[in-house]
Amino acid sequence: MLGQNLTENGMAVGSVKRVGVIGAGMVGVCVASYLQRDGHSVFLLDPGTPGEGASFGNAGAFNASSVTPMATPGIIKKVPGWLSDPLGPLSLRWTYLPSVLPYLWRFVRAGTEEKVHSQARALRPLVGATLSVLEPLVKDAGAERLVHQRGHLYVYRSAESLAKDGLGWTLRRENGVEVDEFDADELRQLEPALSRDYARGLLVRENGHTSNPFGLVSALVEHFVRQGGAIIRAKALGFRLDTGRLTAIRTDAGELAADMAVVAAGAWSKPLAASLGDSVPLETERGYHLMIRDPEVMPRIPTADADGKFVATPMDTGLRLAGTVEFAGLAALPDWRRARILLEQGRKMLPGLPAHHDEDRISVWMGHRPSMPDSLPVLGHSRATGDVVYAFGHGHVGMTAAPMTGRLVADLVAGRKPSIDISPFNPARF
Repeated sequence: MLGQNLTENGMAVGSVKRVGVIGAGMVGVCVASYLQRDGHSVFLLDPGTPGEGASFGNAGAFNASSVTPMATPGIIKKVPGWLSDPLGPLSLRWTYLPSVLPYLWRFVRAGTEEKVHSQARALRPLVGATLSVLEPLVKDAGAERLVHQRGHLYVYRSAESLAKDGLGWTLRRENGVEVDEFDADELRQLEPALSRDYARGLLVRENGHTSNPFGLVSALVEHFVRQGGAIIRAKALGFRLDTGRLTAIRTDAGELAADMAVVAAGAWSKPLAASLGDSVPLETERGYHLMIRDPEVMPRIPTADADGKFVATPMDTGLRLAGTVEFAGLAALPDWRRARILLEQGRKMLPGLPAHHDEDRISVWMGHRPSMPDSLPVLGHSRATGDVVYAFGHGHVGMTAAPMTGRLVADLVAGRKPSIDISPFNPARF
């Protein structure tokens, strides 16, 4: 019977709870959806429109193969070249350097040979089943047309360039990722629109993508609301605890009663965790995209230029060029030159794109990736109370890891043993 088995925080296993999910991006929406499927009364709390944060502008990838951490051995040697290259994948606002230095120090320390193999092993169960775990949510929402499994293609201009990425491909293969390799001629047959400068291509067939990230999140939210979920437009400020138990989430619109809360606020999660005594080295990696409406050409398969560190994704609304990393914090204005760089890179990848596009066919965007120095998200109970669960810091794998994160958080809220080992994501690991 319900209520006979108790979790460590005293809640009955399987009991129905009122749960507030802070953050209505892809992670928060998947969390809310899986909690709702368990029968809980759930509300999503966000000051903006669901899906209009980082989930709006990402590359749309569901890459089960995304196990390679951002920090790898020797990466510090590449940073000066990236920073000095105006077309490079990395930019730093020098006025922000003092603020980001502690993060960068942890980032470099996380990139040892031993640690990256451990991090990859931890990530594979979180991302590997992304399409199968997403499937029931997509089916319930009637959004199947927005999710595709055509694989993900990585292209290189030389064998030497591919060799430099050897560790990444070793990590993928060590964790069960199957890869098909193509030479230049085979690559042109696979994707005729690509530049003939590319000499090698690697295709991961198990990967997928969404052709409209915002549309997908919106469809999931609409189903969540149809099933009785609530959307509350407010900013979370903290939590009210009574003898270690959560009673309410404090917001700029007043207090909202809740038995449990989930912090899935992406790059804005750090102060909420700090209010509960958890110091996490969360940083925002600002990413950009540029969209070309009615493009002259675009790849059939999402394609990553491994040297330029950007992705070209075919979308319902046009061609999306997404990528780059900028460290400048949450408050600085966008540097739209970073988005325009993507257009230059895209024209090199796809020679069928003309040298000029009318401005009414171009749109640009900037968003905040919530990134941890070891490329592992924060997933688990807060220090102060078991009634608050953290689910943030997914970095470059937010869309991919969101479905499994949703299922794991539902396990934690219900008092069930999570289906994978989540100890590598422990909030107290730092």
